Amino acid sequence: MTGKVYLVGAGPGSRDLLTLRAKEVLEGAEVVLYDQLAMEIIRMIPDGAERIDCGKSGSRHTMEQAEIEQTMVRKAREGKQVVRLKGGDPFLFGRGGEELEALREHGIPVELVPGVPSAIAVPGCAGIPVTHRGCASQVTFVTGHEDPAKASSALDWKQLAASPGTLVILMGVRQLPSIAAQLQAHGMAPSVPVAVIERGLQPDQRVTTGTLGDIAETARARGVRPPAVIVIGAVVKLWREENLCGAKK
Repeated sequence: MTGKVYLVGAGPGSRDLLTLRAKEVLEGAEVVLYDQLAMEIIRMIPDGAERIDCGKSGSRHTMEQAEIEQTMVRKAREGKQVVRLKGGDPFLFGRGGEELEALREHGIPVELVPGVPSAIAVPGCAGIPVTHRGCASQVTFVTGHEDPAKASSALDWKQLAASPGTLVILMGVRQLPSIAAQLQAHGMAPSVPVAVIERGLQPDQRVTTGTLGDIAETARARGVRPPAVIVIGAVVKLWREENLCGAKK
């Protein structure tokens, strides 16, 4: 008897922003493979469920991607209800597409449970809308961590530098000096505002602001560390020292 795998988005980090469907699926899970998530999300995993830590942070991988996919397939073939619990939304730089392909290849039933994307929620809760009628009618989501096996980057830095709207970069803290340098080298003005939001929606959320020309040095001086969301564009000027999503201090 084959079980089923649920690819579940845990949202941006607060259990209050977990969807009702995600909560329902998680409560019925027999096996949960979870990423590096906020502890309040991890505590929602049922006591009787098998917990498998798949967290990744920079170069530290608890499990390699191929092993994660093999584990999901194996557990589903044991007839288990398997939840693959991922931050944000599984299909936005979350490798959910790769996991979906692997499950389909092995004939495993799968259901997607979308999550609130961190790329929108984290800036929003920090008071930075990613679009605004007055200054940003376009938003572009960019990964700061491409597949290291690629022969060359798939990012078009010239096009990104010419973007008239907002750039939101996920998993880009360690590459921030290179990102800022690439954008300036391809024509983006050093004066463009930038915000780096660490630990979004958590009680210790911190926002570091600057310009494209100085953000790398400012972030280094402040000891900015992942996880963080980088926002580049005029909307950053709307930031104020507040948390619009009410994370407890």
